[in-house]
Amino acid sequence: MTDPARADADDGADVDIEAAEMIASLREQVAYHNHRYHALDDPEIADGDFDLLVREVRRLEGEHPELATDDSPSEDVGGAPSATFTPVRHAVPMTSLDNAMNDPELTAWGERLLKSLGGDMPSVVCELKIDGLAVSVRYEQGRMVQAATRGDGRVGEDVTANVRTIADVPDRLPSGAFGGDVPGVFEVRGEVYMSTSAFERLNEAAAAAEERLFVNPRNSAAGSLRQKDAAVTARRQLSFWAYQLGDVQGGPTLASHHESLDVLGAAGFPVNPNIVVLDDLSTVVERCAYWQEHRHDLDYEIDGVVIKVDDLAIRARLGATSRAPRWAIAFKFPPEERTTVLHDIQVSVGRTGRATPFAVLEPVFVGGSTVGLATLHNEDQVAAKDVRPGDTVIVRKAGDVIPEVVGPMITARAAGARPWRFPTTCPCALASTLVRLEGEADTRCVEPACPVQRDQRLIHFASRGGLDIEGLGERTVAQLTGAGLVEDAADIYSLTVDELLTLDGFGQVSATKLLDAIDASRHSSLPRLLVALGIKHLGPTAAWALASAFGSLDAVMSTGEEGLAEVDGIGPTIAASIDAWFSLESNRGFIEKLRAAEVDFRGEAASGAADDDVEQVLEGRSVVVTGTLAGFSRDEAAAAIVARGGKSPGSVSAKTYAVVAGDGPGASKITQAERHGVRVLDEAGFERLLQTGEL
Repeated sequence: MTDPARADADDGADVDIEAAEMIASLREQVAYHNHRYHALDDPEIADGDFDLLVREVRRLEGEHPELATDDSPSEDVGGAPSATFTPVRHAVPMTSLDNAMNDPELTAWGERLLKSLGGDMPSVVCELKIDGLAVSVRYEQGRMVQAATRGDGRVGEDVTANVRTIADVPDRLPSGAFGGDVPGVFEVRGEVYMSTSAFERLNEAAAAAEERLFVNPRNSAAGSLRQKDAAVTARRQLSFWAYQLGDVQGGPTLASHHESLDVLGAAGFPVNPNIVVLDDLSTVVERCAYWQEHRHDLDYEIDGVVIKVDDLAIRARLGATSRAPRWAIAFKFPPEERTTVLHDIQVSVGRTGRATPFAVLEPVFVGGSTVGLATLHNEDQVAAKDVRPGDTVIVRKAGDVIPEVVGPMITARAAGARPWRFPTTCPCALASTLVRLEGEADTRCVEPACPVQRDQRLIHFASRGGLDIEGLGERTVAQLTGAGLVEDAADIYSLTVDELLTLDGFGQVSATKLLDAIDASRHSSLPRLLVALGIKHLGPTAAWALASAFGSLDAVMSTGEEGLAEVDGIGPTIAASIDAWFSLESNRGFIEKLRAAEVDFRGEAASGAADDDVEQVLEGRSVVVTGTLAGFSRDEAAAAIVARGGKSPGSVSAKTYAVVAGDGPGASKITQAERHGVRVLDEAGFERLLQTGEL
């Protein structure tokens, strides 16, 4: 008898539909919070919260390797830097840390450490994990020359002018701190944060001015540091804790981490006073438990404890993955739970029409922020938890990540409380019918003219994953559609300054800047354009495969379902979805409007065209990249393959020439490579392949 929660994949493997839906939901949340942070500068969760979302994706992918994908957030180190700031390539990568969520996971890390070192427990340094924004401050000949955010670990954002306004960060280094001349290069890693008292003063001022209140200290610190106007940053009273050295050239020879902290303190940097060196793991566990209990005793937010091997030579022996060092781990505090009143259950609609229920709560402070809304996922989840409007419910910000309604306090339920029923009409102005197809977990609005979907499609078109149009966020889209200035994304190309000046918040400068960003988007890459169209199942990896195979939007559009499915990395589901999208007259009309607006349908070099200046050593060959590479981002690896005449599909087949496996490769891709006898290369092998075309 077939389990209805499972189905056969194309390669014959079982796919757990429930897990697939959960992974898809979590990936959407990751994309959403990336957009809130990088595109809107209005994050709703802390960096640590975001990391835990990614951790859950990794856990599910580990349990279901057949569901892993190349573009999964589980393979990312951090967030892509914003186009708002000049990119900065870190001389020494700012890798993230692996997490331990409980004592057994922390103990397991310690046991791995012991095994790697032959049974000898090294001294470790325990530091508070400050809930702020990681930055790297670079000094040359003793003078600050640059400050950058972590970004994706390899490339961050230049925030030098803003960091200069932080009183804790010296502009020059005292020579006496180094027992001689200052190092030629001295790079300091640390955390920019906003103290709790400074945050309270900020919100008091906002309330007095009848302005929107800030959510929490961490988000306020991140938003303040990433201001375009450094004067705004200066008014926000940010602080800084130094905790690590990066690139250092010259200066004293150091043998341990605690020695480097001493040097940082002598050089004028604030070093957290709650740092200790410990010699056994049981004491480390006790230290973590202490700060878990006393986390709110401080005038700044912490969300865990960081444990690092002290001896620098031992660190070198242990090494690191491309994402995190093996010699350090972050112990994350467990979820916090509170009870509050569920006032209502409402439904939001996304760009594909999916209707998602959410809880409207009596605001409650939980997991480091005030929560007023919490996800309920879908109709089945609401029924399974049996939560009803008016209930007193348990709210959890799981791992300080996503607000979630755990369940009701049944004993507190009012007599006569009725189970919630999913609405039958869309909350949009058209009040169109909501439909749930048999066998699907999601309920959808199927009205193409739904104004909520229209706005979400436009927001997606302009998002960082799409054409990356700075300034065209949710608020501006709502203003444009509300004023009747645009009906779809193609209409943005005919906007004028005079039209924008009729909208609240726009002046001559901001209107001109938005139009310049819109104009620049006409010449984006073909993969970006394909993603921006919002075709179901068509993500960045598949878009690269299509761009490599066809070279233009017209060629993709004119190719039927069978032809699309023949492209490496484009399976029958994606091919059918693309073909169905282009078969709709309304979508073809939209494409023609883009053409009339002179949007480039071939895109720049990133569209997949081979580079005539590079020897075509991979001509006609397909090379699949999986996992994280130290020297290449995913796009850079694909571009390097395409520039040499090859293709970079998202899946492995018998036609694949080679699979390049970085750190954390997709297990399903490795399995497929073994099944088809395809060679698997490490990064060094990939570099040789790019040079010679040979395995």
